[in-house]
Amino acid sequence: MLMRTDPFRDLDRFTQQVLGTSARPAVMPIDAWREGEQFVVELDLPGIDPGSLDLDIERNVLTVRAERPALDSGREVIAAERSRGVFSRQVFLGDGLDAEHISADYTDGVLRLRIPVAERAKPRKIQVARGDGHKVINA
Repeated sequence: MLMRTDPFRDLDRFTQQVLGTSARPAVMPIDAWREGEQFVVELDLPGIDPGSLDLDIERNVLTVRAERPALDSGREVIAAERSRGVFSRQVFLGDGLDAEHISADYTDGVLRLRIPVAERAKPRKIQVARGDGHKVINA
């Protein structure tokens, strides 16, 4: 399939992903590392109501959405530097991860995801047979 690209549209899309827009801020810093037979992903979401958190997975793409509501319009605002609105971040999971057993925990403004390595991706030994049908004995 031939796809036409528009470099300005692509630049616009990239800028919105990095800087966000007023309707969709892009502030959701992430750390990820491997811990034994699982991957841990942490996303900073301070001040987010846990009820607004929404995690979806489709075709090995995990989408995290959260919302920080607008300030009360009746307040006299002195400073408003924290981003408001809906936050969204996608994490692309490799085929070697077990997307069926992801666990999530939100504590102290940090969303922690634990993603186990799939059984099929774990290292394993393969038995080698001799050409005459006899098994090789490993010492």
